[in-house]
Amino acid sequence: MTILAQAVALAFSALPMKCLLREYPNKMDHVMNNAGEVLSPRTLHPAFYGCFDWHSSVHGHWMLVKLLRTEPQLPNAKEIRKLLNQTLTSENIQVEVKYLQAEGRKSFERTYGWAWLLKLAAELHGWDDPDGKRWNEALKPLASAMSLRYIDFMPRQTYPIRTGVHPNTAFGLSFALDYSRAVKDEKLEQLIIERSKTYFLKDKEIPVQLEPGGEDFFSPSLMEASLMRRVLNQKDFTQWTTKFFSNFESKKLAPILTPAIVSDRTDPKLAHLDGLNLSRAWCMKEIASALPKGSPGEKLFSHAAEEHAKVALPAVASGHYEGDHWLASFAIYLLYSK
Repeated sequence: MTILAQAVALAFSALPMKCLLREYPNKMDHVMNNAGEVLSPRTLHPAFYGCFDWHSSVHGHWMLVKLLRTEPQLPNAKEIRKLLNQTLTSENIQVEVKYLQAEGRKSFERTYGWAWLLKLAAELHGWDDPDGKRWNEALKPLASAMSLRYIDFMPRQTYPIRTGVHPNTAFGLSFALDYSRAVKDEKLEQLIIERSKTYFLKDKEIPVQLEPGGEDFFSPSLMEASLMRRVLNQKDFTQWTTKFFSNFESKKLAPILTPAIVSDRTDPKLAHLDGLNLSRAWCMKEIASALPKGSPGEKLFSHAAEEHAKVALPAVASGHYEGDHWLASFAIYLLYSK
């Protein structure tokens, strides 16, 4: 690990460590069935109560596990392990499972939080580390419950959700597909492949001129292509992207090739656009990696990914909680994606 890489990982890891045990402010996705369920975030979600909302806590956990697994020599590794030992316990996860299975929770965190929970489970799976094995065993009941939610819900979702925020179907399927392959869950994998093709295989000339939305942190078009590169072989994916992205004409694609402007990082919705630049960069990096080397699409998206990363990475630690509670996870995923 280079000194520069270590400094970046150390700085980014400090962000979730500051908020995973921070209960307030808190924005809950909570259906109350009775007065007895008017409870604090920590009571309802003893594992994932910090970082402003449930899903940000989950992907903050993923980020720390990712860094421990790939950069075990981090100077704050002991502090990270101590924190995760407090949250990723069997007792805490059982409460999370019970919450998920209660009445009125069918759409809880669907599918953004589901996807990040499975990404965390995939990261823990197969890690030959004493702490990692214990955290993996603790998390398994919740991961299994999320997998079953996909299997139950996706056949009933007739139309994909093509939004630039949390419910985006392509994003939810991407991380779930990664999980299914990591743990060899063939039933889930085949369902996601079928759903992906049903939803997206016939798409062409995607209207990128409609992007970005004012509070997007995903590009609907790029996220869809990122999913399809997981589903199709290189030949089929190249043919699909050529039609999907209008023969890679840079003028037509300018709205998604140009980094978004973030006018106010103290506004929680406008700060989403920093996340958009990060997720665009990782999608374009992934798309380019699946296209033939030197092809028009590969060159176009490789360059645009670099331009987005240059703009986005310096904004990750802005000092404003609106972005600091979640952007580092997007940055780490970008930096370690292939």
